[in-house]
Amino acid sequence: MTPRPLARAINAKVGRNEACDCGSGLKFKKCCGRRAAIAAAAASPPLDSAGMLKLLQSGRHAELEAQARERLAALPDSPVLWKFLGAALHAQGRDALEALETAARLSPQDAESHTNLGNLLRARGRLPEAAQCHRRALSVNDNYAAAHNNLGGVLKDSGELAAAAASFRRAIRLEPQFALAHHNLGIVLRALGRPEEAIAAHRRVLALVPDHADAHAQLGSALRDLGRREEAVASYRRALVMQPQHAEALLHQGDTLMALGQNEAAAQHYQRLLVLTPNAATVHGNLGHALRELGQAEAARVAFQRALELQPQSAEMHNNLGNGLFDLGHFDMAAASYRRAIDLNPDSAKAHNNLGSVLRELGHLDAAESSFARALALNPGSADTLTTLAAVQRLQGRGEEAEAKLQLALELAPGAVAPTVARADLAADRGDFVLAEALYREAFAVDSNCVPAWAGIAMIRRMTEVDAPWFAQAEQLAAQPRRPRDEVTLRFAMGKYLDDIREYDRAFASYHRANEVVKTYRPAHDRQQLADTFEFVRQLYDRRWIEAARARMPIRRQPIFVVGLPRSGTSLAEQILASHPDVFGAGELSFWKGAALRVGTESLAAGPSPAVTEPLAVAYEDLIAKLAPEREFVVDKMPANFAHLGMIHAALPAARIIHMRRHPIDNCLSIYFQNFHVAHSYANDLDDLAHYHDEYRRLLEHWLSVLPAEAILEVPYEALVADPEHWSRRMLEFVGLPWDDACLDFHRTERAVRTFSRWQVRQKISAGSVQRWRRYAAHVGPLLRLDRQEAGIARG
Repeated sequence: MTPRPLARAINAKVGRNEACDCGSGLKFKKCCGRRAAIAAAAASPPLDSAGMLKLLQSGRHAELEAQARERLAALPDSPVLWKFLGAALHAQGRDALEALETAARLSPQDAESHTNLGNLLRARGRLPEAAQCHRRALSVNDNYAAAHNNLGGVLKDSGELAAAAASFRRAIRLEPQFALAHHNLGIVLRALGRPEEAIAAHRRVLALVPDHADAHAQLGSALRDLGRREEAVASYRRALVMQPQHAEALLHQGDTLMALGQNEAAAQHYQRLLVLTPNAATVHGNLGHALRELGQAEAARVAFQRALELQPQSAEMHNNLGNGLFDLGHFDMAAASYRRAIDLNPDSAKAHNNLGSVLRELGHLDAAESSFARALALNPGSADTLTTLAAVQRLQGRGEEAEAKLQLALELAPGAVAPTVARADLAADRGDFVLAEALYREAFAVDSNCVPAWAGIAMIRRMTEVDAPWFAQAEQLAAQPRRPRDEVTLRFAMGKYLDDIREYDRAFASYHRANEVVKTYRPAHDRQQLADTFEFVRQLYDRRWIEAARARMPIRRQPIFVVGLPRSGTSLAEQILASHPDVFGAGELSFWKGAALRVGTESLAAGPSPAVTEPLAVAYEDLIAKLAPEREFVVDKMPANFAHLGMIHAALPAARIIHMRRHPIDNCLSIYFQNFHVAHSYANDLDDLAHYHDEYRRLLEHWLSVLPAEAILEVPYEALVADPEHWSRRMLEFVGLPWDDACLDFHRTERAVRTFSRWQVRQKISAGSVQRWRRYAAHVGPLLRLDRQEAGIARG
């Protein structure tokens, strides 16, 4: 058969590996295709490698691609053209794998072709193949510095850090001015935990390339590893001057600024980074932490919520959201977030610890202690968890156990201030106010930003003008951006100082500011819900219900309940009673609130029966027996038990109830001046306080009408402080105890007092708080009608 003309062969559409259609039986590339390529190459101008390199270096990648493809039509086996084509495609973000593989196959002795292919394979995550390509390049030319550097990069990605460092060092020995190899070596040395050597490597890079933004950023990270945060900030700043959108520098600068307490600047860096990476969950979380430190509780919650939306299965993100909700006073929701974090990561000591903290706020002390115990089992060396566990044991009246935990915490973290503050709180509970103040000052000397320590000083003694330096320091602390709870703590303490020195207008302004800040993070007070709840109680617990549900079984101990509004004198009454040798003061027990929730309104409404109340009586007696195994008389001074008197009397008919009644404006104002955090939603607004007092008074009138006269004694606070012996005798007689002179010296009684009145009850009785409200008459408008009501009651 006569071969086809050459022109026809050149224009043929037969594939290079297909059988040639001339009938020779050979593949097209070995037959007519080969002859056509030889002829075309002979007719083509010489290969202009220098010109193509210039196109590559000048960024004219599309032109380079077109030229390479045109020449490959004539020279399909040219490794140089395949290399240029691969480079052009890669530079345009297109698939260059086939081109680079072909170049390496066609020129097995070209080290550059092998290492180029290795770089592309590394970018695709095909690390073993990439390493093989770089090693092939080095088998051709072991003095090829770039191939050693590239192999080091693959080894680093594979986690073979020591081998990677060796490759980078080999590249540097071959080319001492190889900046990229120095840079890569610095990164690996830092990952190996050798930050000082990493710093030297990055400084070498910057000596060679002063404007290397990433080297400045990596230098900053190595400096931060060594705790040299100010120097790290400077390095990150230089990186961002050169490359404002350097994501790593923005992130780590934000983290370092937070560690330095510069939270506003940190938040700004995170916000800049989120413009570049809007779906970065970690950055949203970090922003939340910075906003939380700035006191922007709701904005922090939003940031944590966004982070969780991006990583819904992250235990860390659920934990963070719990923190945001905790700050806002949404304790039940915070507990749910912490529990979800624990579901996802049962071994998260942090989540168990946080759950314990929120359970403590909810009054679930036993459950809180269990959570803290689990956190300690997971992280036995945690001073923070030991401190929070000690706080629960303190609230449970287990002061010696709490003290032991705090001593251990200080051994584990000698410079920590939280255990020292907690020890000060314990000393104050015991009445050792000199030691308490010394410990508060010790903590503040270690951390001059420790608000609880500085504020604590004002709450354990009467302040005078001599304490002006204390107030000046408090003002400086309050002027700085900080979490709302810390500002609230300071403002209440500053209000007390100003009240103590009789600067009443300024004192009210400080208390008002504190209460307004509390409103920003606590749930809103719902007056209608309160009114409906108290109305339900009045309707349910009538004489018929109480009589039908009355327990028939005797108990071995004599409970004494001291009830009333907070700040009505309940702590004073308990201290007087607990000074008697036969009486144990148990403090504020949350049993009856929990009992009301456990029993539930449905079972109560279904019908009264001793079957409902007798188990409560047994459980309560077990509780007080554990607290005071050797005392018959036990005082439970939870003020809020005034809401449960129907259930209490039905379960414990022999119990005695002392109701402390105080002038309504004095009482409400004292509540307004006290930092209850979020425990009482009505406490931060004078109108809410007036409404709450109305509902409380109506409920007490109901109890006085349905309970037997011998079950409840009303003690006017003003009368008690005016004639303490008379009313102390009446209280003892009412509960069935003989007189004891120790009850008049109650301020000398050595016992732990864990309420806000722990300082006052250790002073001799004074009438200084009677009619106190008149000093603030210009500010208490919403409460004035309560005075008129009180006057009407007195006339009646």
